[in-house]
Amino acid sequence: MATDPGLDRVQRWMQTLIQDQGTCEEAIASERAQAEIPADQARTVVLPSKTLSSFERLDIYREMYLLRMEEALASDYPALKHYLGDDEFMRMVARYVEVYPSRSYTLNRLGDHVPEFLATLDDLPKRDFCHDLARLEYALTCVFDACETAPLTPEAVRAVPQEAWETAVLKPIEAFRLLEFDYPVSRYLGFVDEENPAPRLGRKKTWVVGYRRNYHVHRMDLTHPAYELLSALASGQTVGDAIVTVMTRKFRPAVKEKQLFEWFRDWMAEGLFQAVDIAHR
Repeated sequence: MATDPGLDRVQRWMQTLIQDQGTCEEAIASERAQAEIPADQARTVVLPSKTLSSFERLDIYREMYLLRMEEALASDYPALKHYLGDDEFMRMVARYVEVYPSRSYTLNRLGDHVPEFLATLDDLPKRDFCHDLARLEYALTCVFDACETAPLTPEAVRAVPQEAWETAVLKPIEAFRLLEFDYPVSRYLGFVDEENPAPRLGRKKTWVVGYRRNYHVHRMDLTHPAYELLSALASGQTVGDAIVTVMTRKFRPAVKEKQLFEWFRDWMAEGLFQAVDIAHR
């Protein structure tokens, strides 16, 4: 009679089998599995049922694992799955979890390495577009999970003296991400969400801010000058210096004062900032 291997060894053995992408027989014979339980003892650990062999019972768990990983990643990367299709996305998931298996009690952060992983796949259809799309979707998951910080109220904005705005420093909310892309991935995400028609997928510089407002994740497409201004503000520049930065750039058409006012109005209305500090010079 085989010696009882103990619960922890059985658990490590099961984890090894479940994560292995080969056949059940190959997984049981692998070096990692046999370090816990010898292959010739496998059938004594998982017994057959009336209708299924030991290996068939193990395969139920092995198949469920990959399906669960696919479900978790699809919830964070729905547009990427839409673009790749079910089969190609599942193939990507299988390859991804071999390199970045789940190592936490939660699957919330399982997909944190998807953008960098996609950048390594030479055989991925339109890899650069997929990489940009994954970067956007990953940023939005980070926005979703970011700490809640109350945005500036209209009263707080009105309380700032007009002459003080030049030296004011605006602090973004925690749930805030600015991104620059080589492809129109925000438009593609809107197409998947049925917000707009399908965009052309050729290379085109685009700029996006992702943020959370009233517990909902939003994104706003930006022009290049608006992106530069918002980046300057988010980096801690004063309002006056940030405006000078944008006004001295060679944007075409040139940025007009009316546009600046409209950007600030929209950003304040969307609650992108949590505080305003007056820098003393």
